[in-house]
Amino acid sequence: MTESIAKTSAAADDAAWPDDAIEVGRVLDAWGIKGGVKVQAYSADAEALFGSRRWFLQPPETDKPMMAKPAKAAAIPRLIKITSVRDHGEGIVATIQGVTDRNGAEALRGARIFVSRSTFPSADPDEYYWVDLIGLSVVNRQGEALGTVEGLLDTGPHSVLRIIPAGLTAPVKPDQERLVPFVAAFVDDVDLEQRLITVDWGLDY
Repeated sequence: MTESIAKTSAAADDAAWPDDAIEVGRVLDAWGIKGGVKVQAYSADAEALFGSRRWFLQPPETDKPMMAKPAKAAAIPRLIKITSVRDHGEGIVATIQGVTDRNGAEALRGARIFVSRSTFPSADPDEYYWVDLIGLSVVNRQGEALGTVEGLLDTGPHSVLRIIPAGLTAPVKPDQERLVPFVAAFVDDVDLEQRLITVDWGLDY
């Protein structure tokens, strides 16, 4: 076990896992020689990573391919404290308290990153975090049920709701999804309390 990871892990042993933990990304690899890590955000909206200085970690899922970890890699700590985080090219680079060398950073490779939903920065009016939209029911102006939001696609100019029609269970084939642009021209209302999105979209679109 590297000394830096050992200290980080020991300091985090008593960290309570937040009830509102949301998975927001993963550690791709080490960056540089001073303990930095490259991070992949799971959505184009990465404010959750920038807004929290406490990242909770879980090991990578065993059924997903990832780069091999060093043979003597330390156990992934449950909590890391972030000292800096910034955009770098098409990704994100972060530095971690207690991780000061490349070996320590490599030991975190593949770790899944969670943050507490309560630490997300407040969204502007008429703006929403992707995670808050997933699972919401969608109806059209006629009150007809279109289904449930399974996820979103980032097309650059705007996001697109991926809706699983009622009666189907994810995963579904791409041609079974309803894709509704998440723009004012088609989205009439988002009611987070009622967990309902109203759209101008027909059942036969």
